[in-house]
Amino acid sequence: MTIRTVVFDLDGTLIDSLGLILASYRHTMQTHLGHHLPDDLWIAGMGTPLAIQMRSFACEADAVEEMVETYTTHNLANHDRLVRPYAGVRESVKALRDRGVTLAIATSKRSTATLMGLRACDLPEDWFAAVITADDVTRPKPDAEPVLLALAQSGETDPSRAVYVGDSIHDMQSGRAAGVTTAAALWGPNTRETLQATNPDRWLTVPAEIESLVS
Repeated sequence: MTIRTVVFDLDGTLIDSLGLILASYRHTMQTHLGHHLPDDLWIAGMGTPLAIQMRSFACEADAVEEMVETYTTHNLANHDRLVRPYAGVRESVKALRDRGVTLAIATSKRSTATLMGLRACDLPEDWFAAVITADDVTRPKPDAEPVLLALAQSGETDPSRAVYVGDSIHDMQSGRAAGVTTAAALWGPNTRETLQATNPDRWLTVPAEIESLVS
């Protein structure tokens, strides 16, 4: 069946924010724990909301909120300096839009940072019929809610006519639970080996292949 709606994750899919994310993570661990931890520990949780990730690192439950605040402050202050566009993403997204494909976003990022990321990478918010962030859901990825809400707000009533493009295990699980086609973006921080366990329906090795999702 022809795909008519494409839902995207944000970080690691539409925008290259890995440098910013890891800098904020390192700063937070140094501030609250007094030392750095391996980057892989943080990357493994990417795709889930910040507060959920931080619970794995906080020594006490009460420290989670403070660590989230430290991370967020550093992240927003350094955002535009460290976020980069992925070569070819804007062109492929625009090509889908020009063909009449409905576009949406489902991210675990908060709304403020999401809109900053779109602006920094010259991806106009009005290109997307729905932008679902962590502020909009009660059951974040890997639950289906973010993707299903993106479909509902963009007017898509048939999940089989939609695809979710993401770079993490949590993205693939969310898309699968929502009943849409899943497409793994390999230009993000996760490898094919990491994502293989989720058995994505499609593999995208470079951003130019985004257009191939819609025949």
